[in-house]
Amino acid sequence: MTLEDVDAVHSYQSLPEVAEYQLFEPRSREAVLEKVTGFASALRLESDGDYLQVAVEESGRLIGDVYFAIKSVDNLCGEIGWTFHPDAQGRGFATEAARAMLELGFGLGLHRVVAELDPRNAASVALCLRLGMRHEAHFVEDMMFKGSWADTGVYALLAREWAAR
Repeated sequence: MTLEDVDAVHSYQSLPEVAEYQLFEPRSREAVLEKVTGFASALRLESDGDYLQVAVEESGRLIGDVYFAIKSVDNLCGEIGWTFHPDAQGRGFATEAARAMLELGFGLGLHRVVAELDPRNAASVALCLRLGMRHEAHFVEDMMFKGSWADTGVYALLAREWAAR
């Protein structure tokens, strides 16, 4: 992702329906500029907390992004997430992009990749299942989320499961 992507990212991160299940409220252009500036400099996956925020394009148009992070080097664990413009949802782009990020993560030698999400987000739950991730946990009211208690769903996939798909 580069600074040239700010307007495209703002086009979806500013939408209430996109922010509904995200940890952020709809973002202003200035907030997106700040985030994309950080994303553009995140270029490695070596240490705990390192991440990539990769732009996903269709025919040259940025339609979403996929997040991949090193959660724990010691435990060979990564984390994946995604955000897409509503116009691009339901067309397989998130599945394709997430599969590419899983391939990258497992190619680095990770043992396990997790996705933590709001279990009310049916599209993300369905994507986890399409990717072959298993539902491992449902934490009830474990976090304060936008002024009220919310649940967290945890989905995960092991390297051997990815290789056997």
